[in-house]
Amino acid sequence: MCCEIHEKTVSCVRSVPVFKGLNQDEVNDLGQVVKSRTFTKGDYIFREGDLSDCLVVVHKGTIKVSKFSDEGKEQILRILFPGDFFGQYSLLENKKHYADAEVLEDTTVCLLHKNDFKLILERNPGMAMNFMMALSELLQMADEWIGTISLLEVERRLAKALLLFFEKENEKEFFMLPVPKKDFASLIGATPETLSRKLVHLQSIQVLELDGRRGIRLLDIEKLKEIAG
Repeated sequence: MCCEIHEKTVSCVRSVPVFKGLNQDEVNDLGQVVKSRTFTKGDYIFREGDLSDCLVVVHKGTIKVSKFSDEGKEQILRILFPGDFFGQYSLLENKKHYADAEVLEDTTVCLLHKNDFKLILERNPGMAMNFMMALSELLQMADEWIGTISLLEVERRLAKALLLFFEKENEKEFFMLPVPKKDFASLIGATPETLSRKLVHLQSIQVLELDGRRGIRLLDIEKLKEIAG
């Protein structure tokens, strides 16, 4: 069992962009302080307002990060896939989570407490630089997504989201949407009715094929990239 847990944590360390390029000794050092934890579908890893004191790396599974308005309307902010991480700001200062993180399927995450991480960064300037670069990339992606939601028409938002899922599924042409279509509509800032119309349109021009409630088969990826702009 100890060996199995160690393999999980080392695999987590290798999968997250913050830790790319580490040598074996550095990976082993991190493996001593990273903890592995498994959640089942419907569990919350954290709720809005909970104290954030760990970096969380998704090892297996998917997680929905969302907020609720005062009127009770849910807005999905991100879908996290293996290799994605969150809680990064808690490593530098005391913060509370700004949203809920709900597990969409059985999921394994790896946790790195901020006190352990600070000690490692102090001993490893290269890792500190990687961490800063990963944060910069994450901020850039957030800015790009805000621009996508606020400036682009629904069809382009949809195309960009489908390409993201395609990438996260290791470029498999067939994949299942990670959330129900009503949640997918929330993610791209559209109504469920508009999303359904756009998906049917993309199917009619043979860009994709719908398979059941969540199945998507991409038929013309180059055309989808053209639509995404």
